[in-house]
Amino acid sequence: MSHAHGDKAPSQIALVLGALGVVFGDIGTSPLYALKECFDKVNNHHAVDPSLGNVMGVTSLIVWALILIVTLKYFVFILNANRDGEGGVLALLSLAIEKIAKDAPLRGRLMLAAVFGAALLYGDGMITPAISVLSAVEGLQNAIHLPHSSIIWITVTIIVILFSFQRFGTHKVGVVFGPITVVWFIAIALLGASAVIKAPEILKSFNPIYGIRFLNEGGWRSFFVLGSVFLCVTGAESLYADMGHFGSRPIRIGWYTMVFPSLLMNYLGQGALLLKHPEIASDPQFHPFFMLAPDSLMLPLVILATAATVIASQALITGVYSLTLQAIQLGYLPRVRVRHTSIHTRGQIYVPTVNWFLMFACIALVCSFGSSSKLAAAYGIAVTLTMIITTIQFFFVATKNWGWSLPVTVPIVVGFFGSEICFFSANAAKILEGGWFPLVVGVFLFTIMTTWNTGRQLIARELNTGALTQEDFFESIKLSKSLLRVQGTAVFLSGTKGLTPVAMLHNIKHNKVVHQRVIFVTITVDNQPFVRRENQVEIEEVCENVHRLTGHYGFMQEPDVPQLLRRARNHNHFDCENADHVTFFLGRETIVPSQKFGMALWREHLFKWLAQNAQPPANYFRLPENRVVELGLRVRI
Repeated sequence: MSHAHGDKAPSQIALVLGALGVVFGDIGTSPLYALKECFDKVNNHHAVDPSLGNVMGVTSLIVWALILIVTLKYFVFILNANRDGEGGVLALLSLAIEKIAKDAPLRGRLMLAAVFGAALLYGDGMITPAISVLSAVEGLQNAIHLPHSSIIWITVTIIVILFSFQRFGTHKVGVVFGPITVVWFIAIALLGASAVIKAPEILKSFNPIYGIRFLNEGGWRSFFVLGSVFLCVTGAESLYADMGHFGSRPIRIGWYTMVFPSLLMNYLGQGALLLKHPEIASDPQFHPFFMLAPDSLMLPLVILATAATVIASQALITGVYSLTLQAIQLGYLPRVRVRHTSIHTRGQIYVPTVNWFLMFACIALVCSFGSSSKLAAAYGIAVTLTMIITTIQFFFVATKNWGWSLPVTVPIVVGFFGSEICFFSANAAKILEGGWFPLVVGVFLFTIMTTWNTGRQLIARELNTGALTQEDFFESIKLSKSLLRVQGTAVFLSGTKGLTPVAMLHNIKHNKVVHQRVIFVTITVDNQPFVRRENQVEIEEVCENVHRLTGHYGFMQEPDVPQLLRRARNHNHFDCENADHVTFFLGRETIVPSQKFGMALWREHLFKWLAQNAQPPANYFRLPENRVVELGLRVRI
């Protein structure tokens, strides 16, 4: 499902081409480091010797990981679990909790699991650009024997340029992405095929017996290699998160016709190269991907690989922006500035705070880890945990939303869950070597997200204690002789629908006036990505000249109150004057942490700091600056 609002819908070929450029970048660049990590004994002490059995076994495991996890789990099952075409861990959550509204504890646990999964994806968003670009630039050591310090500087420079260009929007360079990625997939397929022709016996690795034998006979070492094998499927989760940009059909066509065959051919080719030349594994500059190419093509391949990894990073950065917007709308992150970079495509956004945070994290990772092999130790564990969370949520979607029976659902879910637990256990061995990083990032962001969500609930509870309904409030002020009715329209933003906002009570208490027309505006975020324009406006009459306007938005949309007022005109005989002539009243809470109740004191101080640094409500709701009145209020939590 494309969200473009042009005159003509993009053709299927254009969508497939676009999907190749945006969706498959992450998984499409995994051949740069996945198989290398399994045999690179110089840099990875979990690696195995390139004996005949080991090469056949590892190649077989990679082939079957692509078949079972990516093709079967994601393409056959998970891609069907979308919310209005949107995918990802938070969209899946909105589906999973839809039918279990009565079971509050289960709903709460599923929400916490999804929020933790989303927090882990931020760690992934930092590591993917770092490992992808670094592994591509490392090819220069094979091509022109550059020193290691130059590799680091070139990588950091590319990362700085990549993040600096984000503010211009992906649509400016998106046209180039698809064709470059097509060239990339054709190139890796041809490189793999040239090696397979020289050692066709590698094709026997399609037999899963080789993988099973490798795990059975290799002991703990072969089990730990599973952590490196998993690197070949790390892009599957971001592939699902990005599906909303193109829809599942173009993504499926791209996977089955180009991506899957090219990846298989390249991994088989790398395996074939090791079968013919096992001695290359002891080379300090061992890089089976680049060693597939003849010397004359090495430099062009490095340039192409670098372009492909920049594209892969772009997809993940875009995914993290979308995730941030969803988390803000669902009440798990404070408001930050979000800029739309395309007037045609509503999904294309730029979040400056997140952009620079990711850039500095990527640079720190490249400089501190120093090589793609060391970064590979940090990679994988966050993705396996997110995949496990996706599997659990899928169980509830299949049984509650789709009505699947337990005898059908349980074997499927147990199969996925079992394989992912094995991958997680193998990756857990890498926690001390760098796997701690995405876990620390995940726990840090999970703490921020849950603190913000709980803090907002505490404030709402405090403000709503003893609050009057809007109907009762206007009944009570009708009797007041001291209140003046003044000309004009006042718009009060109300956090809880139906209750009188504190800003109005303060205005009456201090100014002793009520405007001739009053509109209470409440913004609600519905449990779906997008709400159609005609369904966004809901108007109720509270009493004469007093209206309640509810704006319904999806968790992928941003509220715009003046636009909402314009859309509400002539809706149910409601006529609002121009938004430039009304006065907007907002409550501005000053948070006072206390030990009375609520959260731990350190979390209350964290919440206070987050609230102070959040984007002001007037900016977030796009209110005209010269027509906003803010009324302060101290709130103890």
